[in-house]
Amino acid sequence: MPVYPKFISKKELQKIIQNNYIGFEKIIKWDKQDFFGSSPPTIFIGSKLSYPKVNVGILSPPEETEDAWIHDAQTFWPQTDFTINDIIRLRSALINSRFTTNVKAFKSGSKFLDIAQEIGIGSKPVDIEVYLKKKPNLTTSFDNVRLPMGPSVGLEKVKITENVKVNPKVEKVISDTDFKANEASYYLFNKGIDEHAISQLLTIGVLGLKKNRKLVPTRFSITATDDNIGKNIINEIKGYNPIEDFRIYEGNYFGNYYYILMFPGVFNYELFEGYMPRSSWNPNSEEIKWATDSETHFGRKTYASNCVGGYYAARLPILQFLKQMKRQASVLVIRFETEEYYAALGVWVVRSAARKTLSNKERTFDSKENMLKYLKAVIYGKFNYDLNIILKRSIMINSILKQKNLYQFV
Repeated sequence: MPVYPKFISKKELQKIIQNNYIGFEKIIKWDKQDFFGSSPPTIFIGSKLSYPKVNVGILSPPEETEDAWIHDAQTFWPQTDFTINDIIRLRSALINSRFTTNVKAFKSGSKFLDIAQEIGIGSKPVDIEVYLKKKPNLTTSFDNVRLPMGPSVGLEKVKITENVKVNPKVEKVISDTDFKANEASYYLFNKGIDEHAISQLLTIGVLGLKKNRKLVPTRFSITATDDNIGKNIINEIKGYNPIEDFRIYEGNYFGNYYYILMFPGVFNYELFEGYMPRSSWNPNSEEIKWATDSETHFGRKTYASNCVGGYYAARLPILQFLKQMKRQASVLVIRFETEEYYAALGVWVVRSAARKTLSNKERTFDSKENMLKYLKAVIYGKFNYDLNIILKRSIMINSILKQKNLYQFV
């Protein structure tokens, strides 16, 4: 899975992104059906065909470059001052050279799929030679779960032109066909492999028991990875003591404003997402729209169908944070997606926004009443919104406000 440089100066970073903008400009003027390129490495599997058929795409800019990783560096971008447009341009430069197959095709032997899997397990950009069925047209597709990407074109022929470098820990779980996918994912996560890389391994069907391995559409693998890793962490933090104060973390990324409230108590989780007018999820309305999902200490039995992938993407960094503190807490998350976030870039933005929020210094309070009073004032001042409207709907707040404490009986 991609290994990002530990330190890049602003000057070096600008040179890298400028060089890769050139790849985007080349697509505009491009009139070829073949190219030598470098995959970040990135494999995309679509979900629009009738199951079990899927489209498998090998993503790469139409040129060889050692900096191809920058096109798929979702855990690196938040450390930079990249704008939404920067990321759209980087992603638009990726050509999706795709072919249609069956989710179990690798069991009967598929040369294209073998190559896609070999590329997908790489830890560094992989140089490839690509022949397409026709010339690509400049398009960029957007989605609320996955990252944007450039034109999709049928694949005629593909060849890897160098040895693929693979992380030894990744090789270990791929070769162990008795290692369940859930356990393998958490093993890799604890070994420092990020969730984006793990979801790609799940996508290309190289994790899990041998009899169960199959291709998984990218949008589903992203949420499954966030959820599975999160559930493993929940099992760990249930053994920790609760926090002892009331605290709020505040942060923003690309116009996604997060307020993460932590209350003393066992782990519970509730998310409210507010989509402001002219934001990416609410472009045509003049009123804020809300979605909410929650879970108790005993977990969820159904999919979070209101907040969908964002529910699990926001939960994961919160659980990581609690695990690092060796504490548990009841957590209420309130997100305001504003018109600053005008183009959907995928749920990695949610994950990144939550992480940025938790990296900020917390505000602590001596009571839940004082914490909520503060938050109401902040929300009204910034968004001109009465927070009581959603707090009245909050399962967690209503439960906490009704809880008795020992001092009431002294």
